[in-house]
Amino acid sequence: MTHEYLVGLFVLGLSLVWTPGPNNALMAASGARFGYRRTLPHTMGVAIGFPLMFFLIALGLGGVFRSVPLLREALRYGGALILLWIAYKIATAPMPQAGDETHEHPWTFSRAVAFQWINPKAWVMSISLSGQLPETKPFWIAPLAGALVFLIAGLTSANGWTAFGAAIHRFLSTPLRFRAFNLVMAGLIVLTVAGILLADLSV
Repeated sequence: MTHEYLVGLFVLGLSLVWTPGPNNALMAASGARFGYRRTLPHTMGVAIGFPLMFFLIALGLGGVFRSVPLLREALRYGGALILLWIAYKIATAPMPQAGDETHEHPWTFSRAVAFQWINPKAWVMSISLSGQLPETKPFWIAPLAGALVFLIAGLTSANGWTAFGAAIHRFLSTPLRFRAFNLVMAGLIVLTVAGILLADLSV
């Protein structure tokens, strides 16, 4: 595995993890609602959870996913339904009022890590990229290197999207602005679902 390959993978990883999708929309919405600090467990759960998932899929779980069509389709449609429900919850979330902090809570680290395993976009990315890893000895070197690359890239995007949400918190001071922002974040998730339903997950 050459340095040129790792640099290329890192550049590709940056473009993928910064692209709007379920994780990024959720972190931006959480940052806007709860602020950067309170969203940090969610942020780190995404930044660490996806590389961990990628590493395990690259070690062999990806082959199971590709070879069992029923599992593949169950993930596609089950994950799509979950994402649509999350999009609905974001779109209809009420504007936070004083004192809401005691009743509403951002995602925990463990919940964000677990979410990667029902996020079809994360599966598509992991399956596609793990199949492009070079062969190495021992065999786990390439999956580990790829996971570390995505950890670094993911830390930039996860913190960036959370900071973006937190930065515009004051701008969302009116019900109209707050609702418009949530509708945009929900729309990004819906667009991702449309792409998932049209994607060929067998490759």
